[in-house]
Amino acid sequence: MTSMGKTRRMMSVGLIGAALALTLATPARAGETPTAAAGWQLTPTGTDARFRGLAPVDRRTAWAAGSKGTVLRTTDGGRSWRNVSPAGAGDLEFRDVEAFDARRAVVLAIGEGEASRVLRTEDGGATWTESFRNTDARAFYDCMTFFDHRHGLAMSDPVDGKYRILSTRDGGRSWEVLPSAGMPDALPGEAGFAASGQCLVSAGPRDVWLATGGGATARVLHSADRGLTWTATETPIPAGDPARGVFGLAFRDRAHGIAVGGDYRKDQPSPRAGAVSADGGRTWHGSATPPPAYRSGVAWLPHGKAAALAVGPTGTDLTTDGGRTWRTVDTGSYDTVGCTPDGSCWASGEKGRIARLATKD
Repeated sequence: MTSMGKTRRMMSVGLIGAALALTLATPARAGETPTAAAGWQLTPTGTDARFRGLAPVDRRTAWAAGSKGTVLRTTDGGRSWRNVSPAGAGDLEFRDVEAFDARRAVVLAIGEGEASRVLRTEDGGATWTESFRNTDARAFYDCMTFFDHRHGLAMSDPVDGKYRILSTRDGGRSWEVLPSAGMPDALPGEAGFAASGQCLVSAGPRDVWLATGGGATARVLHSADRGLTWTATETPIPAGDPARGVFGLAFRDRAHGIAVGGDYRKDQPSPRAGAVSADGGRTWHGSATPPPAYRSGVAWLPHGKAAALAVGPTGTDLTTDGGRTWRTVDTGSYDTVGCTPDGSCWASGEKGRIARLATKD
C-alpha cells in the first residue's frame, strides 16, 4: 500500500470511528452534543440565523448559508467563522450553497418570483455578483448542484406542469433555462423541499437526481445527461400531503443512493423515513430500520462504502450498512449535513448551529 493509500485508510478509519463513537455516547439532551470521545462539536458562529445551506470543502474550509441573507465562511476548521454575507441581502432566504474552495462559492436564495436568486463570489465573500434573478412569478427555486467547477444546475418547483431546470456552464457566472421536453409531468401538488440544499444532488460528471414530495407519491427523478432528459421513480417514503415526501438525497457514486424525508410537522409521525437504491435510482427500497423521525439531510462518510449520517430537527442517525438500518446517535437539531473527501463531516441548522464531527486527539 502506498503512503497516500495508508493516509486515506487512516482518515477513513478515524472518521468512521468518530461516527461510531456517537453510538457509545451518553444520551445528550436536545441541543447538546454527547460527552464521548467523539461526536458533533458546536462551533461559535455568533449568529442566530438558520443554516439550511452547507458546503464543506475540506477539513479547514466550509461555507454555510441561511436566513436573513446570512453567509458564513471558516478557513480554520470551524474555530472561527467570518460573516461574508452579500451586502443588502438581509431579506433573502439562502437555502443552498455550493463552494469550490475558500474563495469561490455560489449561493441560492429561494422564494416566489424575484426572491429566487443566485449570487457568486470569487474573493471569499468580500464581494458578490448576482448572476441570476428569477422573473417568472410561477417559479420557485429550491436547490442547486454542481458536477464540477463549471457545470451546475438549479431546480424550480413545477412551472406549466414540469420542473424547471436552470443550467450553468461557467461556474455560476451565467444561467439558462433548459428545454422541458425531456422532463416528465409533475404530479398534482408535487414540489421540491428547500430544506437542506439536498433536493437536487449529483454524482460524477453527468448524473443528477431530484427529490419530490407533496404529490400522491414521493418520487426521485434522475437524469444521466446533466438535466436534459429525466426518468421518474416512486419511493416508499410516504407522501400524499404538502408536508411529506423526500427531503434529502445522497449518492456516493452513480449507483448507490440514500433518500430521507418524512413529515416535517412536529406533531406528525414519519414512518418509513428512509430508502435506498443500488441502481442509480431506477428502484428504491425502504430501509428495514428507518430513521425514527423526519430527516432532511443525509451524507455518506468519505472513503467508506456503507456508512452515512442523516440529520433532522430531532437528531442524527447513523447507518453502517448503506442505509438499510439506522440508529439515532445524537439528539441535537440539524437541518443538513455534508462530508469532505479529506475526512471531515459538518452539520448545520437552527439558531446559528454549525458543528463538526470530531475525534478525541
